[in-house]
Order: sequence, then structure tokens, then C-alpha cells
Amino acid sequence: MSHSHDHSHDHAHGHAPAQPGDRRARKLLIAFALTAITLVAEAIGGWLSGSLALLADAGHMLVDAAALMFAWLGAHFARRPADARRSFGYARLEVLVGYSNALVQFVLVAWIAVEALLRLAEPQPILSGTMLAVAVAGLLVNAFVLFVLSGHDHDDLNTASARLHVLGDLFGSVGAVSAALLIGWLGWLWADAVVSILVSLLILSSAWRLLRRSAHILLEGAPEGVDADLVGEALQREAVGVSSVHHVHVWQLAGGYHVATLHAQLRAGSDADEAIRSIHGVLRERFRIEHATVQIERGGCAGAGCAH
Repeated sequence: MSHSHDHSHDHAHGHAPAQPGDRRARKLLIAFALTAITLVAEAIGGWLSGSLALLADAGHMLVDAAALMFAWLGAHFARRPADARRSFGYARLEVLVGYSNALVQFVLVAWIAVEALLRLAEPQPILSGTMLAVAVAGLLVNAFVLFVLSGHDHDDLNTASARLHVLGDLFGSVGAVSAALLIGWLGWLWADAVVSILVSLLILSSAWRLLRRSAHILLEGAPEGVDADLVGEALQREAVGVSSVHHVHVWQLAGGYHVATLHAQLRAGSDADEAIRSIHGVLRERFRIEHATVQIERGGCAGAGCAH
């Protein structure tokens, strides 16, 4: 028996992710610039005032400034066309840098924790006035950055993730302000070390989430909420002319950009072009899969893994 195989790509979407709007990318760039300036100010203020809490908050903002930069890079590099060497474009650059950044943050957390314990054992003098001024400035900037990133498209996972990072910065600034007030009013020098430990836990949480998500993408893991078996079942149930689906692979090129490949067998007399269009429609509407490669099999399936 001879077999005929048709291959189709979703030509409505190129190999690079869909281009984001200029306004969205500009918001991310503004947020990154403000966060970077604030973290430098907090690092200098922490050094001058002797506040570990400010230094820890600057470290937390470093994590989130990097996250904002990756989000902007993702939006920026998504515009670059794919080439012969990188047929999917440059979107995965943000994942590679994010993974490396997460590893560095674990070292930062260890340093903050050790320094905080040493200060609890032997408190250091702190200029609470300088600490309070810098912490309040950081709080105001973080609130403004959160406002800049508000009103995003709910389907824009890139900006939504960046907004969560900034929200964590806001909590860190609140902690630094609280420590400065406790030190200035009550002389509780230990508050600086305690807040530093709390902020380091925020860093640890953010870094772990970033590491886990980046590693999952680099390992070609399925997107969150998308199961290959469920994709196959949905296509068999909803796609026009499809009798069975197998060899389904779903992964992420970068955060929020889903890719799939699959084999589909058609019912007798079905039109291949119509089936392909229907398959792409189901993938986009049900699973937000923007790029799919579909192999149509008109005869029996040859090879291992054909059973659904």
C-alpha cells in the first residue's frame, strides 16, 4: 500500500513570534530604566547609610530589572526576522539569559542571609534618615512603574509577568521603609537584618520561579495548561475531516509563544486544505498555539507511536 503525506505550516504566523506593539515595548523599556536607576540609588543609599535592608532590596530590584529587560528583549528581538541559521528567530535569547540570571540570584540570597545573621549577632550603626529617604523614593518609583505597566492585554504574558516582579519590588520597598521607621523611632537596629532576610526570601522565590520556568522551556516542556493528549483529543473531536491524530508534540519557543507538530489522518473523501485550516483554527482558539506543522496522512500510519 502506498502512502501519501502532505506537510503544512501555519503560514498566517511566521516562525518568529507575533510582533508586539511599539507601545507595549516602550512601556517595558521605561519600566526597566526606572527600576535600574532606583536599584543603583538604593545600592548607594544602603552603602552610605549602612542599611542591609536597602542593599537587599536593591538586590531584589536587580532580579526584577533583569526580568523587565528580558521582557523588553523578548518584545524587541521578536521583531527581528528569522534567518537561515535561526529559523525560529531570536526569541529564546530571553530564556537563556533568564536562566543564567536565576542562578546568580541564589548566590546573592546566600550573601544576604549570612550578612543578616552576622548583623543580628552584632548590630551595625545605621543612618535611619538617609535610609528612610531612599526607601521612600524607591517606593514611589515602584508604584509609578506598576502604574506604567497597568492596563496590559490579559493575553500578554510577558508584561503580566513583569508586572508581578514590580509588585514584589513594591513590597520590598515597604519593608525597607518600615525598617527605617523602626530604627529611627525605636532604635531597633535588628529590624534592618530581619527585613533583609524577608527580602532575600522574595528574591529566592522570584529566582526559583524564573529558574523553573526557564528550565522547563529549555527542556521543550509543554506550556502550562496544555497537554499533548488533550490537544489530540480536541482535534479529533472538533477539526473538520480528521479521524485520528498522533505524534503530537507541543512546546514553547519562549514565554507565551506555543509551537506544535502533529500527524493527522483524514476521513475518506475529506479535503486536506480544509482539514489543515480547521486544525490551525482549533489550535489557535483552544490552546493559543500560534505556529503548527501538520503532516496529513492519507493511508495507514507507518512507524512507532501511531496509536493515539
